[in-house]
Amino acid sequence: MSEDGGGTVRLEPWSDADFGLLKAMNAPELMEHLGGPETDEQLAARQLRYELLSADPGRPGSMFRIVLLPEEVPAGAIGFWEHREGASEPPVYETGWTVLPGFQGRGVATAATLAVVERARAEGRFAHLHAYPSTENAPSNAVCRKAGFTLLAEREFEYPPGRTMRCNDWRLELTPPGASAAG
Repeated sequence: MSEDGGGTVRLEPWSDADFGLLKAMNAPELMEHLGGPETDEQLAARQLRYELLSADPGRPGSMFRIVLLPEEVPAGAIGFWEHREGASEPPVYETGWTVLPGFQGRGVATAATLAVVERARAEGRFAHLHAYPSTENAPSNAVCRKAGFTLLAEREFEYPPGRTMRCNDWRLELTPPGASAAG
């Protein structure tokens, strides 16, 4: 695995061995802005989605466990995946992350986000990467600013399905000016 995030984190593809990490990230304080903790069935479905996203090289995006260096311990998860606002809109990448409480405030999320930006850019599929943190989630909005995203607007976002949340739509350019890519 390659080191990312200025040598402070390494991103490793999500695997079936990461279910324990997923369960740890389901803590109420980490799920506060996302509708609360998920049921065991929802976690199992999420685990499968994460595994499939990382296992299929033909599918846009990937999911990763964040490994903190030099400690070599899992600190959370981050990924990017195809997102479409509507049938007539071009696809873009969306990113999201969770950092375990013991590792928050140490720059882990920002380092991992910068690493994911490079991974998404290297895929060369879409021109933009979006993040949609809750307007109430100051730390995640700060990560977006630090990672170079541009705040486009506040908007309503349905997540989880059936629950509307107020979020910020942050966008980062993945293609250099003049280059062509979809989205």
